Amino acid sequence: MSETIRVDIWSDIACPWCYIGKHRFEAGIAAFAAQHPDVTFEIESHSYELAPDTPLDFAGSEVDFLVTHKGMPAAQVEQMLGQMTELAASEGITFDFGRVRHANTQRAHRVLHLAKAEGVQPEVQERLFRAYFAEGEDMSDPDALARLGAEAGLDADAVRAALESEELGEAVQHDITRAKMLGISGVPFFLLEQQYGVSGAQTAEAFTGVFEQVLELKQAAAAAEAAAQ
Repeated sequence: MSETIRVDIWSDIACPWCYIGKHRFEAGIAAFAAQHPDVTFEIESHSYELAPDTPLDFAGSEVDFLVTHKGMPAAQVEQMLGQMTELAASEGITFDFGRVRHANTQRAHRVLHLAKAEGVQPEVQERLFRAYFAEGEDMSDPDALARLGAEAGLDADAVRAALESEELGEAVQHDITRAKMLGISGVPFFLLEQQYGVSGAQTAEAFTGVFEQVLELKQAAAAAEAAAQ
């Protein structure tokens, strides 16, 4: 009998751990699917803003933001970003912090909600991650978002309209409010079957193990329900 595992994921385009976590999560699914071809996943991504205090017109690098707005020593920031770049490379992901333009991601989240409605959210999310971390694209620039969205399957004019949509703005805020209600204080955060939380960019093997546990719990609950009838 086939099973479906529901996964809700909170993340931010400007979060390096979210990008790494996305790839590890997908690798975990691939490994799990090889052993359980009858299990499918229902996955939905949700908005979370790591730095909502970033001005919409902020013009500076990741180093600039962390040093001037967060008060971190420049040497510490450079070392941290260097280590993150090496870790990403080991996962097959390119980080180029020399090109990264730190940005408020509120507009990007509206685009992701549009992508969800159009059925291309995974593709758009991956494109925005790569654009931000490897290509120096500005995630607050309407023209850049329209172009990137079009590259991933959206209509450019629809993207521009989405940036002014009150409905999509409310959807973003709803995600953030729900995260607060769930006690989520950092991302990425994975919620399986509306019950089991996994925080952080776990390894692919860790994700596979969690899927195994959730599947066993679902099957045990189904068996108990059948026995009670």
